[in-house]
Amino acid sequence: MLSSLSLNPKLWCMFCALAVAMVVAAPLRAQDANATEAPAAEAAAEGEMAPEAEAEEEEAPPTIESLSADLAAFQGDVDTLWTCLAAFLVFFMQAGFALVECGFTRAKNACNIIMKNLMDFSVGSLVFWLVGFGLMFGVTNGFCGTTLFVFDGASEAALETNSNEGFNWAFLIFQTVFAATAATIVSGAMAERTKFVAYLCYSFLITLIVYPIFGSWAWGGLYAGGGWLEGQGFLDFAGSTVVHSVGGWAALAGAIVIGPRIGKYTADGKIKPIPGHNIPLAALGVFILWLGWFGFNPGSTTAVGGGSFAYIAVTTNLSAAAGAIGALMVSWIMFKKPDTSFALNGALAGLVGITAGCDIMSPVYASITGLIAGMIVVFSCVFFDKIKIDDPVGAVSVHGVCGAWGTLAIGLWAGDVGILTGGGPAQLITQAIGVASAFGWAFGTSLIIFLLLKFTIGLRVPAEEEIKGLDITEHGMYAYPPHLVSESLGGTPGGSPATASSTSGAVTHGA
Repeated sequence: MLSSLSLNPKLWCMFCALAVAMVVAAPLRAQDANATEAPAAEAAAEGEMAPEAEAEEEEAPPTIESLSADLAAFQGDVDTLWTCLAAFLVFFMQAGFALVECGFTRAKNACNIIMKNLMDFSVGSLVFWLVGFGLMFGVTNGFCGTTLFVFDGASEAALETNSNEGFNWAFLIFQTVFAATAATIVSGAMAERTKFVAYLCYSFLITLIVYPIFGSWAWGGLYAGGGWLEGQGFLDFAGSTVVHSVGGWAALAGAIVIGPRIGKYTADGKIKPIPGHNIPLAALGVFILWLGWFGFNPGSTTAVGGGSFAYIAVTTNLSAAAGAIGALMVSWIMFKKPDTSFALNGALAGLVGITAGCDIMSPVYASITGLIAGMIVVFSCVFFDKIKIDDPVGAVSVHGVCGAWGTLAIGLWAGDVGILTGGGPAQLITQAIGVASAFGWAFGTSLIIFLLLKFTIGLRVPAEEEIKGLDITEHGMYAYPPHLVSESLGGTPGGSPATASSTSGAVTHGA
């Protein structure tokens, strides 16, 4: 090796240069190391963390507890959002009810219909927040709630039940739109002859007393620990009975007390059809209600976990579709024509019927429930007409009768509690008790209220005002230009043609 280096001067020079470089570099590396350690040592002495240690601390993995807390908070926010969105859909149903009632009544009363639907929600929102929510969901004394009045989602009483303040507010708005739905059902059954001030009084009282007290019996468990019907195992997931039958039986009481419209029945007892003025408007209302029901039923989960709301949307839709077909078939057979108004009614009947068992009924049985509801609504409308109970929009049949049917259907074929699906008769008996209780409470209290109104401030407008139309006599305006109303009806502005007729008579029974 040395001999070769001596023989090769270039290699020898390179070797020497490398050795010198290593000797010079060693002290420099030591100096750099000391320079780096000194600040770290000073920082440690002062209680500070070195940059490397700080970086390691920031990158420490989260604990299971922190992840669980974050996940629970996120889930709560998602449930709150879903409940609010569902409430907004149910609120949109108010527009659907308004259009249905307008379309199936006469043009001279359209403004009055709109005003009643508007006031149902406006009055109902305030009254339910102040008192109704507490009666329905407050700590119960065995009959109704006694706490949570003037509801505050951030209050200690509310947070004891659910620590998520946002969800408490979401639940309030969701239940408020349900209360308004029960109230507005009455409007259609008493349309075209009710004093506006009397209707306001009743709208106030149904959201103050009638709806929330029965609701506490069946649904009081979320905040109050359960009502007596709930304790017996009564099932009504989204309100076939709690909302729709309660509203329908109240409507029946109102229709009986106020009596039929002028000209509805002739002196010899025959039924005289009074056609609605705008079937396309009513149809639009039905489609809006169908859409809103995807908030009404799936939204009653008040949660997105498990995806059950998607299943409920399917059963809801199938029942509505089958209801429309059922009503179509029966009306076609009975009246020799496929009647549009009854088909629209049938869709609503199917929606009402499935509302109780939409969470546990199979798609097949949901379809059967809707099909039967659609058939029932035709026979029911004809029956009430024959006994001279004038219900211009079929509210009693669609909501009261079909709501009761859907509630009883749970005991026949829902989940594993129905007689045909593995259960015994116990659930059907419980469901029947709930239906009977709803009728007794809603019809009884509403009958008293309407009689009190009749004999105090008066319930019905004078005959001359009814003939002119409530738009001009109660509100001082027409919904349409007077000359158009006159031309479309063949008489005086807002009047009805003397020769109005219908081949099926179905136009007397709107949705």
